[in-house]
Amino acid sequence: MALFENAPLRTAIHKFKYQNYHVLAKTLAPLLATCYTITSLNTEAIVPVPLHRARHKQRGYNQAELLAKELTKHVQQPINVHTLIRCRPTKSQMTLNAVERQHNVANAFTCRNNQLQDKTVLLIDDVCTTGATLDACAEALQQAGAKAVYGLTLARAR
Repeated sequence: MALFENAPLRTAIHKFKYQNYHVLAKTLAPLLATCYTITSLNTEAIVPVPLHRARHKQRGYNQAELLAKELTKHVQQPINVHTLIRCRPTKSQMTLNAVERQHNVANAFTCRNNQLQDKTVLLIDDVCTTGATLDACAEALQQAGAKAVYGLTLARAR
């Protein structure tokens, strides 16, 4: 994981996330794969942080899902995009402080089935700022019986 302030990476993530540069998933996913390998994570499923259906419809794609799909090609882990869902819309986290971010995503995620019960899960997202989104997702997965949950992002914002 790199710092988000790194200008080339920040530019790439912004183009990928907000300007429909889907092809960047193929370039960025190997960074995740390298980190996955170096940390010797032993997971059983890859789960992208889900978008709410309204945001997905507005954007047209989920950048975390595109990254996760590319990552599976490098680490031979199955992807699960149907279990963890964002059950309510949330504000964009970009302008919120740490406390507001935590409140914004509290109870925003749930699992619709038990496919990840007793599994070690790898959550994928593009950027981690405070960890509030990853924490909220992990909580939902653990409530649904996940054995362990790890988070992996392209960048960490300070």
